[in-house]
Amino acid sequence: MPSFLEAPVAGAYHVLTSLVTAIQPLTGSFAAVIAIVLCTLVVRLCLVPLSVRAHRGTRARAELMPQVKKLSDRHRGDPERLQREIARLQAESGTTLFAGFLPTLAQLPFFWLMYTLFSRAVVAGESNQLISGSLLGAPLGLHWPVFTGTPAFVVLAVLLAVVAWFSARLQLRQLDETATPLTRGLARLMPYGTLLTVAFVPLAAGLYLLTTTTWTVVERTILQR
Repeated sequence: MPSFLEAPVAGAYHVLTSLVTAIQPLTGSFAAVIAIVLCTLVVRLCLVPLSVRAHRGTRARAELMPQVKKLSDRHRGDPERLQREIARLQAESGTTLFAGFLPTLAQLPFFWLMYTLFSRAVVAGESNQLISGSLLGAPLGLHWPVFTGTPAFVVLAVLLAVVAWFSARLQLRQLDETATPLTRGLARLMPYGTLLTVAFVPLAAGLYLLTTTTWTVVERTILQR
């Protein structure tokens, strides 16, 4: 990792280990687990304004897509005319087809930082205390032992599957009649990618993934009302 990226990782690590130390008298061996959940919730709470903007951008794109499709059919043989017509449509509507993408991209550094903290054995020159705890007997730094039925990973996989099912329903609900069968199929299957991801990351990172995807489902449910 480039040296300039080590500073934010080390800073975040010291903040989180201080949190573990503070709550350990109350939570005992679950201190690291609860710290992971708490810091994930704090990060997602800070990103709520960006999530709201991204949701508005998604709705704006959905409203434009039927009109864009009509323009595409009408000016199929004239790409320059099509580009001008789409630009005019966006100017009249006060939005763009890319509305909401930047707020989503702005979340990536936070997610990268969280993943890094919960995936490395050594942080800031010392053994990573965040993955030294355990959940249902499995160390937080453990990768999924594929050929054993470790309870922690089984429970994690089941919960991720439930969250993915709700996420798929929400994504399908957002699609309109112009959505292709391929688009609908991807919307139905992509949320289950978290199950594939958790097979390759430590238990701590999987716990973070479960917390943040659950937040996303709840947040989208509220915003769609």
